[in-house]
Amino acid sequence: MQVIIDKGIPFLDGVFGSDIEVRHLPPEEITNKAVRNADALVVRTRTRIDKNLLAGSKVRFVATATIGFDHIDQAYCREAGVEWMSCPGCNAKAVCDYVEEVLNTLKSGESGKTLGVIGYGHVGKLVAEMAKRKGYEVLVSDPPLGIGQSLAEIAPLCDVLTFHTPLTHEGEHATYHMCNADILRRCKPNALLINAARGGVIDEKALLEHMKQMPEMQVVLDCWEGEPMLNRELLEKVNLASFHIAGYSIQGKMRASEMCLEGFCAFFSLPILSINKKAVPLQGDSESGWLQRISDQLKKAPADFEQLRKQYKLR
Repeated sequence: MQVIIDKGIPFLDGVFGSDIEVRHLPPEEITNKAVRNADALVVRTRTRIDKNLLAGSKVRFVATATIGFDHIDQAYCREAGVEWMSCPGCNAKAVCDYVEEVLNTLKSGESGKTLGVIGYGHVGKLVAEMAKRKGYEVLVSDPPLGIGQSLAEIAPLCDVLTFHTPLTHEGEHATYHMCNADILRRCKPNALLINAARGGVIDEKALLEHMKQMPEMQVVLDCWEGEPMLNRELLEKVNLASFHIAGYSIQGKMRASEMCLEGFCAFFSLPILSINKKAVPLQGDSESGWLQRISDQLKKAPADFEQLRKQYKLR
C-alpha cells in the first residue's frame, strides 16, 4: 500500500508500519503522475481533488487535514468510488483565538457593542462564546441551520461582522460572494469586517470600492480570492492582513493529523495508529502582537504569501 502525504502536514512522520510506503511531497508535486500508484492521499487545501488529479490512479481514500473541503470535487469522488473526509472542528479554537486577537489589536472589545457571527458551526459557536465574555451582544446568522436572521438583516445592527462559513457555489444558501456590494452598503460606516473563512465569501472588488467610499470601515482578511495572488490595492487598505493562517495552531494541526490517521485506519481496517508528537516542536508563536507582526510581513512582501504561509511558526 502507498500513501502520499502533503509534507506540510505535521505529526505523521514514522507512524506507518513497514508494510505501507509513505511519500511526503510538497503540494505542487502531488500530481496525476505522482498519485498513479497511491492508495490514499492526505492533503491540504492547496491540492485540488478532482478528475485531473485522480483519473487512472488507484486512490480509494482521501483525507484533507482541514475544516474546509471546497477543494474536493465531491461529485467526481462519488462517481469514482473515492471516499473522502475532512476534519471539522480541528482548528476551531485557533480561529477563535485569531478573531479575539483582532478585537484586542484594533481595540474593538468594548462592552455594549454588537458582534455578528456569520456561520454557527464549530468555529462560530466558540467565537460567539468568546465575544459574550468580552461584553458583546452577539447576533448569529446561519440560514442553512435555521439559526438567527439573514446576513442582510443583521449587517446594519453590527459593529463587528465575522465570517465562519464554508465556501459553496450552489443552492439556496450559497456562500460565494455572500458579502457583496449590497451587504456592504447595509453595514455601519465604521463597522469591523473579519474574514477567517474562505476568500470567496467576500466580493473583494466590491469591498475595495466600498472602502474607498467608506475609509472608516475596518477590515481584517486572513483569506483571499485567488490565493496566493493577492489584490495589492486591497492589501494596502485593510487594517490587518494574514496569509490564511487563522486556523494554524499546534493543537489544531495535531488534532487534524489525528483525525486523518483515524479515518485512514478505519477505511483500510487497520489497527489504530498514533501520531508522532515529537515530529515538530510543541512550542509556537505566542508573543504579544503576533497578528500585527505577520500583517506587517505580508504587506511588505505580498509576493511571498505562499512562502510566509509555509514558514509560519504555529501558535
